[in-house]
Amino acid sequence: QVQLVESGGGLVQPGGSLTLSCAASGSVASISWMGWHRWVPGTQRELVAVIKSGGSTWYQDAAKGRFTISGDNVKGTVYLQIHSLNPADTAVWYCGAQTYNGAYYYGEGTQVTVSS
Repeated sequence: QVQLVESGGGLVQPGGSLTLSCAASGSVASISWMGWHRWVPGTQRELVAVIKSGGSTWYQDAAKGRFTISGDNVKGTVYLQIHSLNPADTAVWYCGAQTYNGAYYYGEGTQVTVSS
């Protein structure tokens, strides 16, 4: 099993930036890729960005340009930098990890609120 813990959320002013962090523990060697999801109440949790073992990345179309994912799957760490924050980025942000045997794990999430 893999345990994920996110950090870095909080209250941010529009136009600001922040970096979300996630640390994995447990069967870290079983992780094939890690990513970040966004959830707004009343909607489905959506995958925003992914980083694979080897370093390749994928972004949801709406995330291209303002979001940067980085990290090291071998170490079980993943980060998400978000620039030019706007109120639409207000959400609970979850770290996720896919293992080689097909299991998927989520962290508890971290709240990001963009407001003046």
